[in-house]
Amino acid sequence: MRQKVFSFVLTALLVCSCGTNATKSQISAEMALEGVSNYCHSAYDWSMAEANPSIMGVEMGEETDSVYQVVFRSYTGALVNFYVDKTNGTTRMVESVPALGVEEETGTINLFDYIDKKQ
Repeated sequence: MRQKVFSFVLTALLVCSCGTNATKSQISAEMALEGVSNYCHSAYDWSMAEANPSIMGVEMGEETDSVYQVVFRSYTGALVNFYVDKTNGTTRMVESVPALGVEEETGTINLFDYIDKKQ
């Protein structure tokens, strides 16, 4: 009888622990890209890209266990790297101008403020 109870408890613990790992990440790569793109379209002037859309853009960068990197490329040559925390949506922004060797932290946003609420 003790072995059955022990086996049941052990099985329950394993099932519960597996479920928590699967739900650890609240933010998907698609959500990160959508939120950053929405932010960039509201914060930056895209009029220069109307005639030539390829001079500006937002694309996925590298990914770690805890962060998605999304990169905004401006027509000026500046890059803004957005580091999206996968668990809470806090997004750190780092702007760089590679031609000048300049890099600067420029703030944070909450990704959930820029994700379509219909999802």
